[in-house]
Amino acid sequence: MLLEPGVTCWRRETSARAALIVDMADYFDAAMAAMRKARHSIHLLNWAFEPQTLFHPQPGCTGQEDDRIANFLKRLSKDNPKLDVRLLCWQSALPVAATQNWFPLADRKTFAGSHVKFVLDGKLPMGASHHQKAIIIDDAIAFCGGGDIGPDRWDTCHHLDNDPRREKTKHAHGNSENDFDSRHEVMGIVEGAPAKALGALFRDRWARCTGETPPDSPKVRPAWPSQIRPQFHAIEVGLSRTHGAWKHHPEVREVERLHLESIAQARRCIYMENQYFTSPLIAGALARRLQDRDGPEVVLIGTEHSPSFFDQATMDRTRVKFIETLKHADKHGRFRAYSPVTTLGRIIIVHAKLTIIDDRLLRIGSANINNRSMGLDTECDMSFESAGRAGVGNRAEITRLRTRLLAHWLGCDEGAVEAAIRKAGGVGAALESLRNAGYARLRPIELPPVKGVAAVISAYHLGDPFSPADSWRPWRRKTHSEMAARRGREAVK
Repeated sequence: MLLEPGVTCWRRETSARAALIVDMADYFDAAMAAMRKARHSIHLLNWAFEPQTLFHPQPGCTGQEDDRIANFLKRLSKDNPKLDVRLLCWQSALPVAATQNWFPLADRKTFAGSHVKFVLDGKLPMGASHHQKAIIIDDAIAFCGGGDIGPDRWDTCHHLDNDPRREKTKHAHGNSENDFDSRHEVMGIVEGAPAKALGALFRDRWARCTGETPPDSPKVRPAWPSQIRPQFHAIEVGLSRTHGAWKHHPEVREVERLHLESIAQARRCIYMENQYFTSPLIAGALARRLQDRDGPEVVLIGTEHSPSFFDQATMDRTRVKFIETLKHADKHGRFRAYSPVTTLGRIIIVHAKLTIIDDRLLRIGSANINNRSMGLDTECDMSFESAGRAGVGNRAEITRLRTRLLAHWLGCDEGAVEAAIRKAGGVGAALESLRNAGYARLRPIELPPVKGVAAVISAYHLGDPFSPADSWRPWRRKTHSEMAARRGREAVK
């Protein structure tokens, strides 16, 4: 098993039912339905939380006050005073809070006088962030993945151009700003013991922040949202964490360890969707497998360029080095890196953090493929692993979900992707054949030249520290980058 408690994961539990939810329209809908059925507790962990977020945005954004998440949660807690509703969000640094329209600071006022308990959590190493994203209901149903709560997160799996439901808030004079960019997210849903484990994770965070441990919820039958079809049955679920060393709390690097072990054991295909690809440790591990004569394919999906100026100046430049490392190692033609676009060729932000290893492991969570997600920030990834017979049951479902994601990117049906993979004998070759056939919504990631200031940013991983110590000593990062790349190569020998 890849999911080994105490090594590659914190907890491994079995979920009677589980599913992958693609994009936030379906996630918001399912989360709202599940929270409506809550009897004892609703606990939310978020990096960002905007109280005016609509579950079901409509053109004009008017007349839907009960659909806004803050009003919805306050209504639930008012209708059921015994319902324990808590939100724990990162107490973001002021420059980051400014990019979120100061919502982290305004949220306290939003929930003042209600039964909803809202806390900003700043108990972590300097330079780190609380980056976990989860909703736990009655310790019986839980969602975990990469999606925060915000208006700009919402999109459908069609990523339509000019979708009026992605309209930004109207100005007082009646004109609206440009639409939010199309955005891709993935979330997982589990029930039973894995949900209870996520509840324990929330309580630990809450206790560390406030000194108070919320009570456990009485055992109830999981209220699975009817609009979500369970894709997995009796599936092993692992929870892997990252946390930088802080006070008497030791560092936790389960996210990193699971990446290294799963890359080392992959046989046919490593498929990754991620916001950032900058970690030299992971680049080294992938490069080693690409050099193996009988190693797996490596297919990466990332955004063409980051939406923010800061990330363009830091993460995008460092990604160039990551991809160049893999291209240099690709002696057998098994590496592909793409960025998705809409039908009209506009950017789709890939905010998902997803990895699929063969037909064995499906992993979703909050961790990016960057340094801070491996050793500094607070992260939680949730993985589904199947050790059953190939081609049936849960293993067949992992393959089908990868096919579904590829079809979703290309804008074709799943049957076309399956046929192309059978004919080409591999995922990368199949993607190229479909792109040549006219399915052009996946484009090879272009690598701009990295020189001058950009070269310094890339070499020293500015904005992407390896650990709490490196968050304030950037001159150490170049050496750590070289050491990390070597560790990645050695870890898979």
